[in-house]
Amino acid sequence: MRLWSLHPAHLDRPGLVALWREALLAQAVLAGRTRGYRHHPQLERFRECPSPRGALAAYLDVVRQEATVRGYRFDPARLDDVQRWAGRLTVATGQLELERTHLLDKLAVRSPADHAVQLKLELRAHPLFTVVDGPVATWERAPGTPLRPADPAIRD
Repeated sequence: MRLWSLHPAHLDRPGLVALWREALLAQAVLAGRTRGYRHHPQLERFRECPSPRGALAAYLDVVRQEATVRGYRFDPARLDDVQRWAGRLTVATGQLELERTHLLDKLAVRSPADHAVQLKLELRAHPLFTVVDGPVATWERAPGTPLRPADPAIRD
């Protein structure tokens, strides 16, 4: 599961579709509709806010809006009917840079044209996040980041 802190506009078509699917899975996890992925580290930042389901709903709204801009039809009926959280989460500059590098590595393989475009774009965060100076998040498990000894299992 990858819930990007990057703005969905940075993702290529397969990345945007995958984000939609994975965020819908996260929505099901937070609503208690699935047993798997309950302890996934990507969900930590949502669980730490006052309204985890509302924050994820706001996150998904932006993903759906990006899909609409591109002419895709992501079904809004798939979104839980919960109050959208109007607050903002934080993301550190180190986390954004790590995600950008991770995305660029993926694009270099599957979409060289998108890779070339992304190299020229200014890095933007998903609108749910306020960018602050800081290191990679403690919940991050991307290749190249060390696992922490007290990490819970990713899947049950």
